[in-house]
Amino acid sequence: RLGRVALVLMLVGVAVALAIAAAVATGGEPLHYLLGGWAPPLGVALKADGLSAVMLLTTSVLILAVGIYAQRDFRPTVGAPETRTSLAFWMLLFGVWAGLNIVFLAQDLFTLFVALELLTFSAVPLVSLDGRSETIAAALRYLLFALLGSVLYLLGSVLVYGTYGTLDIVSVAAHLAESDRLPPAMLVAIALMTTGLVAKTALFPLHLWLPPAHAGAPPAASAVLSALVVKGSFFVILRIWFDLAPGLLDTPSAQVLGGMGAAAILVGNVVALGQARLKLLVAYSTVAQIGYLFLVFPLAATALGPTPALAGGMLQVVAHALAKGALFMAAGLIYGVLGHDRVRELAGIGRVLPITLLGVALAGLSLVGIAPSGGYLVKAVLQASAEAGGAWWWKLVLSAGGLLTAAYLTWVLGNALARPGSPVAVKTRPRLTPQLVVLALSLASLLLGLLPPAYFELITVGRAPAASPLANAWAGALSPESLVAGLWPALAVAALVLVLGPWGDAQRSGPLGWPTRAAAAVGCAVEGLNAGLMRWAIAGLALLVLTAALAGGVLVAGT
Repeated sequence: RLGRVALVLMLVGVAVALAIAAAVATGGEPLHYLLGGWAPPLGVALKADGLSAVMLLTTSVLILAVGIYAQRDFRPTVGAPETRTSLAFWMLLFGVWAGLNIVFLAQDLFTLFVALELLTFSAVPLVSLDGRSETIAAALRYLLFALLGSVLYLLGSVLVYGTYGTLDIVSVAAHLAESDRLPPAMLVAIALMTTGLVAKTALFPLHLWLPPAHAGAPPAASAVLSALVVKGSFFVILRIWFDLAPGLLDTPSAQVLGGMGAAAILVGNVVALGQARLKLLVAYSTVAQIGYLFLVFPLAATALGPTPALAGGMLQVVAHALAKGALFMAAGLIYGVLGHDRVRELAGIGRVLPITLLGVALAGLSLVGIAPSGGYLVKAVLQASAEAGGAWWWKLVLSAGGLLTAAYLTWVLGNALARPGSPVAVKTRPRLTPQLVVLALSLASLLLGLLPPAYFELITVGRAPAASPLANAWAGALSPESLVAGLWPALAVAALVLVLGPWGDAQRSGPLGWPTRAAAAVGCAVEGLNAGLMRWAIAGLALLVLTAALAGGVLVAGT
């Protein structure tokens, strides 16, 4: 069957990604390949540096996990021909994989545009595979907003080509390095491209497509969207800001991106606290976790240099991909067993799906940032950069995000471990293989911090080394001081949720039930803000404001 053929190809893909990562790590320099033997600007060059190698390997592992998880969901019955849905799923999944691989290897702006379009037109149909009206509407919302982002990115690329006559990143970067100021056309071009890519990444407040897309998509598709698809456009932003025009990191525009990331962390987590459905809770958790990625930009201009912040961002990409892939798959298993994913009605699911619930707990610990998880390393590296720059406010955002994550993790686990009032009605028999996939991804995310520092040096291949912050973070991950410092705030929040959470009150949707008037006012205000930002008119206005803010930030720095 097609699913088995897909698994064989996925295993080959993992082997190829491992070989590329090993070659880059042992050689200590990027791998280059010229398509057709033609060098830029006439030809197209592919390059696998440390960032590319990490992303190729992470993507191949996640695709393989999704392929194993989806075997029974997308296979025909015995003796029946291949169905249209199963054929579409496997073809679209490979389309997503191909688009991501091109994004990670391409070295010119137009090839990146083509890769992003392949990624979009493969990801959008995954949202609406079941053909229901609400999933089709969510897919169209995703498509229209993604195309709007593509138009902005393409306009920026046209301005770059009109200015320098090439779209090769290395060539354009060399031209920019020779000039003291960013040309006006390039100023507008980078602002347009960044805004378009931010829209595709679903960074707050441009996240109107992500929660609806996740709400009705198949669990395997949601895992791919959250863990991988949004990382493709973010990776292109990294290429523009760190490789094409690294001077932008010292401008107020980097602070604008950091501010949006901080807002995403706070608002996304608060809105997640008020969700009644597990899948929507995990979707808004994705909105929050994306915010951590954009703290890289303001922290890259500190005394430690850009590489430590970039390394922290890439660690967040990997840790989040593993954890969030596991959570969406777990939500799918819970929905399949119970026939719903309402958080308040999860009592007893721990007895039916103990392995799955363990995976949820482990993945959640990584998102909270408990040592020695990958999430802990992310926060340790980013906090080291914040301390070097005297930017204490970014440390507060990181801490607040972890505590809010601990709150909704406790909320979910508390309901799932509660004793049911009646025997749990099981709709379908739980399967062992997908449960083991969830557990494996969760363990990988949690134990990422146990890897020796030498493995993290792969991230720095092709740029200035910065092993010290990573090594220090790794060395302190298992120290008693770090364990206590990281555990007691999360435990305090967990205790607060357990004490104040109205477990049997179905009239309230939030874990704390907003027990005081002040908390109720804050919760309602944030949820109202989110509802307003989910409207098309406000989202379009946000695109224009962001473009002006990015261009203005660069202009102010250059005057």
